[in-house]
Amino acid sequence: MAAGTRGVVLRLCALVVLLDVAFCKGFVEDLDESFKDSRKDDIWLVDFYAPWCGHCKKLEPIWNEVGVEMKSIGSPVKVGKMDATSYSGIASEFGVRGYPTIKLLKGDLAYNYRGPRTKDDIIEFAHRVSGALVRPLPSQQMFEHVQKRHRVFFVYVGGESPLKEKYIDAASELIVYTYFFSASEDVVPEYVTLKELPAVLVFKDGTHFVYDGKLVAIAVIDEKNASVEHTRLKSVIQEVARDYRDQFHRDFQFGHMDGNDYINSLLMDDVKVPTVVVLNTSNQQYFLLDRQVTSTEDMVQFIRSVLDGAVQAQGGDSILQRLKRMVFDAKSTVVSIFKSSPFMGCFLFGLPLGVISIMCYGIYIADPEGNYIEEERYEAPQSELGGPEGREAAAVESRGPPEPGSGLSPGPAGRGPKDVLEKKTD
Repeated sequence: MAAGTRGVVLRLCALVVLLDVAFCKGFVEDLDESFKDSRKDDIWLVDFYAPWCGHCKKLEPIWNEVGVEMKSIGSPVKVGKMDATSYSGIASEFGVRGYPTIKLLKGDLAYNYRGPRTKDDIIEFAHRVSGALVRPLPSQQMFEHVQKRHRVFFVYVGGESPLKEKYIDAASELIVYTYFFSASEDVVPEYVTLKELPAVLVFKDGTHFVYDGKLVAIAVIDEKNASVEHTRLKSVIQEVARDYRDQFHRDFQFGHMDGNDYINSLLMDDVKVPTVVVLNTSNQQYFLLDRQVTSTEDMVQFIRSVLDGAVQAQGGDSILQRLKRMVFDAKSTVVSIFKSSPFMGCFLFGLPLGVISIMCYGIYIADPEGNYIEEERYEAPQSELGGPEGREAAAVESRGPPEPGSGLSPGPAGRGPKDVLEKKTD
C-alpha cells in the first residue's frame, strides 16, 4: 500500500513538473519563416539557437522564465525562439553568426544583447531597448529613483537644439549599453552646477561630470572571447581610468565596448579587435593605436602621444569626409536592403536599370531617317531637261538601256512630253 502511494506521489510530481515546463514554454513562441513578414507589427525578443548547442540548452529554461516574466508584467515585448539551423536564411539576414544569439527586433532595427545570460539582465535589456530612446525625467523624485537604480546613465538638460539631435543619434546607437534621459534645469539636483545650457550630464557610480566633448579612449573587445589579448586590454583601460584619473580626467574619458559594429560605422572602416580607438567627439576625428599595448605603461604612453600630437588624427568633418559619409551610408543602406530582403532589393534596383537599358537599346537601333531606307532615285528638274529631246533622253537614261530580246528600243527623238510620261509610267 505504501509502495503504491509512493508511486502515485512520484507520478503526480512528474506531472506537475511537466505542466510547469509546458506552462513556461507557452509564453515563448516557436518562430518559422512567416516571422519575417509579421515581425514588424510587434516588438520581439528572439533567441536564435541550434538544437545541438550546449549553451543554447543551458539558456532554454532561463528563456522560458523570461517569457513568463514579460507576460506577467504586461510588457509589450513578445518573446520567441527560432531554430537558426532550420531557418538559416532568416537567421543570416539578422546577422546571426553564433549560438545562442539574442536580439531585440523593433521595427527595422535589430539590437544585439551581449550581457550575462540571466533572467534579470535579459529583461532589463528588453525594457531599456524597447522603450523610448530618450526618457523624460519630470521630477526630482524620479531623478533620485533613476540614480539609485542605474549605475551609469546620461541626462540631456535644455530645450531643442542641434546638441539634442546629436544626443538622440548617440542614444539610438548606444541604448544597448545604458540609459539616456532628458530633464529641465529645475529637476537636476542642486549639487550639479551648469555653466551653460543645453548640456549633457554623465552620472556614474555616484559621481557626475558635464560632457564637454572630451577625448574618449575606448577599448574595443569581444566579451565572449576569453583570450589573453581581450581580457588584458579591458583590464588595462580600467586601470588607466582608475589610477591616472588626476592626470587625464580633464581631457579624457575611458571605457570599453563589446564588438566593433558601432566603431565600424563611426569610422567607416573595418576595425580589428581587440584594439583601442580614441575619439574626438567635437570634430569627428579619431586616433588609432600606433603600438602594441601589453601593459598600463603602454596605454599611458599612447594617450600622452595623442595629447602631444605625435599620433596622426584621422577622419574629421571636412567636405570630403561628409561626402565619404554619404557614400558609406548609401552603401550600407543598399547592403542592408539586400540582406533583409533580396527580392525587394532586386526589384528596387533592377527595375529602373532594366527600363533604362531598354530605352538605350531602342535609341541605339532606331534609324534617324525614319525607321526604313527607301531605294534612292534621282529625277532631274524640268529646268535641266531643256527641250523635248532632253526630257526623252533623261527618261531613257533613268530606265537604263533595253535588255536584249526585250523588243524595246529607244523611241524617235521627236516624241513629245506626253509620250515620254506614258513611257515612264509603263
